[in-house]
Amino acid sequence: MSVPVKIYTTPWCGYCRAAERLLTKKRVAFENQDVSDDPKTRSWLVTASGQTTVPQIFIDGKSIGGFSELDALDRRGELDRLLGLSPGAR
Repeated sequence: MSVPVKIYTTPWCGYCRAAERLLTKKRVAFENQDVSDDPKTRSWLVTASGQTTVPQIFIDGKSIGGFSELDALDRRGELDRLLGLSPGAR
């Protein structure tokens, strides 16, 4: 069983789509929140993640950063553990 995953995105963000593709490939359910017209949530994201860019990805309520960090976790073999998946799950 996987843990909750939430991604904050905008429609025109290529890195947002890449993060969605990676999680979809791993068959992980995730909630996607479009923040393009949501200054209150964008402001909260800066406080919660320390970043002003999207995507911002939260796994089990913890900020892990954007697509580059998500991809790096996957390449190091750490993402499956964070997601609550069996090692090497695809």
